[in-house]
Amino acid sequence: MNTPAPAPTCGIMLVLLSLLALLPTTTAQKNDIDIYSLTVDSKVSSRFAHTVVTSRVVNRADTLQEVTFQMELPKKAFITNFSMIIDGVTYPGNIKDKAAAQEQYAKAVARGESAGLVKATGRKLEQFQVSVSVAPAAKVTFELVYEELLKRHLGVYELLLRVRPQQLVKHLQMDIHIFEPQGISFLETESTFLTNELASALTTSRNETKAHIQFKPTLSQQQKSPEQEDTVVDGNFIVRYDVNRTLSGGSIQIENGYFVHYFAPEGLPTIPKNVIFVIDKSGSMHGKKIQQTREALIKILDDLSPIDKFNLVSFSGVATQWMPSLMPASGENVEKARSYASDIQARGATNIDSAMLMAVQLLDEANRKEQLPAGSVSLIILLTDGDPTVGETNPKKIQKNVQDAIGGQYNLFCLGFGFDVSYAFLEKLALDNGGLARRIYEDSDSAVQLQDFYQEVANPLLTAVAFKYPSNAVEEVTQDNFHLLFKGSEMVVAGKLRDQSPDVLSAKVSGQLLMQNITFQTEAGVAEQEKEFRSPKYIFHGFMERLWAYLTIQQLLEQIVSASDAEKQALEARALGLSLNYSFVTPLTSMVVTKPEGQEESQVAEKPVEDEDRHMTIAAGHGVFRSQSIGNRRFRKKGTSADALFTTRGGFRGQAGVAGFFPKLGAPGPLHHHHHYSPVLYDVTSDLRLSSFPMPVLESPARSGPHGRFHDVDSGIKEITTTAPPLAPIQAPPVILPLPGQSVDHLCVDIKHSQGPMNLLSDPDQGVEVTGQYEMEKAQFSWIEVTFKNLQLQVHASPEHVVVIRNRRSSVYKWKETLFSVMPGLKMTMDKAGLLLLSSPGRVTIGLLFWDGPGQGLRLLLRDTDRFSSHVSGTLGQFYQDVLWVPRAAADDCKRTLRVQGRDHSATRKLKLDYQEEAPGTEISCWSVEL
Repeated sequence: MNTPAPAPTCGIMLVLLSLLALLPTTTAQKNDIDIYSLTVDSKVSSRFAHTVVTSRVVNRADTLQEVTFQMELPKKAFITNFSMIIDGVTYPGNIKDKAAAQEQYAKAVARGESAGLVKATGRKLEQFQVSVSVAPAAKVTFELVYEELLKRHLGVYELLLRVRPQQLVKHLQMDIHIFEPQGISFLETESTFLTNELASALTTSRNETKAHIQFKPTLSQQQKSPEQEDTVVDGNFIVRYDVNRTLSGGSIQIENGYFVHYFAPEGLPTIPKNVIFVIDKSGSMHGKKIQQTREALIKILDDLSPIDKFNLVSFSGVATQWMPSLMPASGENVEKARSYASDIQARGATNIDSAMLMAVQLLDEANRKEQLPAGSVSLIILLTDGDPTVGETNPKKIQKNVQDAIGGQYNLFCLGFGFDVSYAFLEKLALDNGGLARRIYEDSDSAVQLQDFYQEVANPLLTAVAFKYPSNAVEEVTQDNFHLLFKGSEMVVAGKLRDQSPDVLSAKVSGQLLMQNITFQTEAGVAEQEKEFRSPKYIFHGFMERLWAYLTIQQLLEQIVSASDAEKQALEARALGLSLNYSFVTPLTSMVVTKPEGQEESQVAEKPVEDEDRHMTIAAGHGVFRSQSIGNRRFRKKGTSADALFTTRGGFRGQAGVAGFFPKLGAPGPLHHHHHYSPVLYDVTSDLRLSSFPMPVLESPARSGPHGRFHDVDSGIKEITTTAPPLAPIQAPPVILPLPGQSVDHLCVDIKHSQGPMNLLSDPDQGVEVTGQYEMEKAQFSWIEVTFKNLQLQVHASPEHVVVIRNRRSSVYKWKETLFSVMPGLKMTMDKAGLLLLSSPGRVTIGLLFWDGPGQGLRLLLRDTDRFSSHVSGTLGQFYQDVLWVPRAAADDCKRTLRVQGRDHSATRKLKLDYQEEAPGTEISCWSVEL
């Protein structure tokens, strides 16, 4: 056997020793800071969420320690309050005009500190962080309050809470109270850290209008194992729900002199749409981006309704249209468009202006020729990953050209792929033309993000929607005119009741549906509504006034984007006034966090803006920021100190979570003292890619000689070994089936003949169907899909991830990221080994797994197979119907004949790897059948 030279090992040891020099210090000191209580209390009253995070900490060390409080909150939320109580003295966060806070911010910059306390940490979250020095035996209470209006997305509201204490907590409790006067139609919870062992710590109770979800684990339940002090509580907790609604004018709710009107009628038919997809195929889209775009576009084309019309414009340096005019979305035309989309290749420059004007011209021409269905809606969907480089390249001129060309006739939606595109440019382009902008994150699920966005706009229900209220009844009403209402969304209008308003508030909602004017009417008794919102357990007093202020500010900030310079000043002044009056940290305000005398001066928290990520700065860390990781592997960047660590998954990660508390590691100091860094105001840490940095190079004096033999250059000693041909490794079969009526013996199915998608099993009585695509060349499934027909739910598994589709809404989960989701009729769990189990009472349990042992690939598992009905069928389902072992004709115990529904299959006793056990699996003897 060859003995490798020692040098590479020494290179690795240098990195590990450097890490070990840091990590024990962190662990030893971290244990001195004890979080003895952590509570998260979220009250959702009529979609408006008010969340209070309270953390109590004690310094058990005999020296001064620095404690860092961190909390991740939704990007759409506004922080409303933060305070620290130290030795009975409260140190509040004061919200000020951003300009007034600049002096303190500048002082922090001059001290070389990272003055920004809020930064982006992913697609949906921002991280708030404050640190303070704590005396021995002293206690600190941190309290953070934030608020948000939950937006209905594809038929659901979602409340996202991030929980990462990073240590065991004696009193850990989450309470979520929901009150919806319309009635709660469904409720589901999902967590990335819950396990079956933790399930008893989660309780859910609900009646028609109220729900209470509580998570209260004991210390032992929080432990990863009895031997470990690490906590399993680390990740997301999500609540999704919807409310009852009818074909009506919506629901008006009134509290403390303010009203909110929710409008999302059921039962309306879908309006035909004319849609033009404008696709960037410039050189920067090369590789995975264009591949995912093609994949998404093909699936989106399949989702077009036969009543729709469509066309494709692809562009690089020049723009090209698929067809000279819009085409009906017939099966034949969609198939031709799929073929065209699959051949789109990325090369060349970026001419956005030319492509957009071509799309508008196609719609104009169809209008002139009266080719568009009466009452239809025209949409343009632009996807690009970069700024314009040829043709008209001035963003303002492009925005003006497009707005002049559209002239208010069509709605434009802009999708920015990645972070090389100016989001501010796309946002204004969309808002100027009755649409919206969305960022598509570069990841394995980019295609799903594109499809998900299309589903949001796929079903227009009403156009030109207007809300009207009696002028003597209301004032200071938020936006009350809207271009389009889409299926699965909701329109929200809020306002203030006048002092002498009538006892009953009435409203009319008008819109257009298929060339017809339609009007909805609704009303609400003021006294009756006021009485409904008096339960302090479920609401906080005056929440509707804050809801009105929140909504008004969000809409003003949106209007500022597309306003002229003359209009901006008045809009900003009003938004600023409301932000200060209601203590919201918005892009126009800052929170100044005061600290005890003798510590560093006040810190400043500011609301990040979406497009600041283009000018991202990675600052040298202090203290615990010295050790940062991505995924499970740590690397040292060549030419830097061992403090600069990088990892392979998901971006930088240091201190994180709900109240993660850390002491400082010695004296503060930058990692790269010869560099100058600006303070971090905004840092999209979860979207950094390892490819942006040099990979580690392990210097080695050894080199490989011919035939893979190693030569030690230093000693000159030559080693030669001979090796015998390796034995073929035992592989895991594509499918292992528990044999009917047996608990021990298994059937191993090898698939030798496959063309196209396979119907693996179908049971109409169970309402379940499993299909898959088996690739003969790779000897593995490229995808497996489980459909629960009664639940209108699909689970699509690929080697990259799992996509759960329910009511047109997609959720993406990566393998080996723990998941615990309870929804009506189904429980879905995934463990650290990557085993996804889909179970419900009385049904067969179906498992999906990305097996990374020998013979890696997607695998299917079945449990509780005795629950299959007599109607089960399919390539695998047949083995649970009329199965008979034919009596042996010879004395060979290793060969049998299995008769399935009258057809004989040869079965051979073989050794296989059981993928149902964690990799690398265990050897089992099973009956092997080839299909």
